[in-house]
Amino acid sequence: MYTMYAEKKRWKIEIMNSNATELGGYKEISFSVNGQGAYSRFKYESGVHRVQRVPETESQGRIQTSAASVAVLPEVEEVELEINQNDLKIDVFRAGGPGGQCVNTTDSAVRITHLPTGLVVSCQDEKSQHKNKDKALKVLRSRLYELMEAERNASIAAERKSQVGSGDRSERIRTYNFPQGRVTDHRINLTLYKIDAIMDGEIDELVDSLATHYQSEKLKGENL
Repeated sequence: MYTMYAEKKRWKIEIMNSNATELGGYKEISFSVNGQGAYSRFKYESGVHRVQRVPETESQGRIQTSAASVAVLPEVEEVELEINQNDLKIDVFRAGGPGGQCVNTTDSAVRITHLPTGLVVSCQDEKSQHKNKDKALKVLRSRLYELMEAERNASIAAERKSQVGSGDRSERIRTYNFPQGRVTDHRINLTLYKIDAIMDGEIDELVDSLATHYQSEKLKGENL
């Protein structure tokens, strides 16, 4: 859904890291989107997305509920956040795919651990160890920046929660109900009966409604 949305906006998409399953899906995938206004649009997707569907293997027609967590982080430039190289533990290993597919013959995959915080990021999609390291450092820098911002905003968390919600990723923000063909965004109580179009990347109506809501809440907070 997100990659198709980015393509419609003519933004550049680059896979950072992926962990595929044997069933054709993904346990985890990280990708970057570069282009004018990309973060300002995608930031509303951060949170837990609930999916309700009837699996192909379900003979009784029972609905199964699952969830996917989405994290959206701005890419942080080196000038904004300097990382002490002595705080990093860098491991290299041989990348591989499910079922023995796409296995590299060299140790090109990179895992970086930030020792002071315990944050761990990895990248294995490039054949070059150097490129994988650069990508992993970009992700690490973004996550460290997010951590710093969270700590900086701790003093106003209560006020922010009362105005625009806590933003905690454990919160369910949206439900995709395939049997009923509907998508509901719980933050603004918006329900759209166009799940096929939304899964094809047509999420502008959702994003525009969320942007309008949060801009209105921000103005209310400034006028308190």
